[in-house]
Amino acid sequence: MSIDIKEQYDKIYRYCYYKVGDPSLAEDLAQETFLKYFAQSSYIERGKLLAYLYTIARNLCMDAFRKKQPGGFPDELPDYDSMERLELKIAVRQALKTLPEKERELLLLRYANELSVGEISVIMGMSRFTVYRRISSALAALKALLREGDSNE
Repeated sequence: MSIDIKEQYDKIYRYCYYKVGDPSLAEDLAQETFLKYFAQSSYIERGKLLAYLYTIARNLCMDAFRKKQPGGFPDELPDYDSMERLELKIAVRQALKTLPEKERELLLLRYANELSVGEISVIMGMSRFTVYRRISSALAALKALLREGDSNE
């Protein structure tokens, strides 16, 4: 089994960016992930390539997070044509921050990186049923938080 390096690089970068919130640090972490990945050719030959790749990225992001000084909400937000899209993005980010870290990570892997439940179960070391149940629960909580936010306005 082989992986599409360009596609996975983009997904690993996105994963790192969501974890650290800094584009240049996320790029460095994505590059370091692949350097470590290819340095361990013996593991690559045994399979579970995506799980190994995401494990490296997760560990590097955790190390970077530990080193990072406490900061606030990232100042950099992309330009959007409409104010509604920007408001929705901010609302979703705020709602996501209230979810536990594991649930945020599951949603990121499933919807931002478009990984299958089976791939996520290998990466996270959970059964498929547990992944599916926790994703469903996280989505329900996220929807409730967003509805709650709408009713407060």
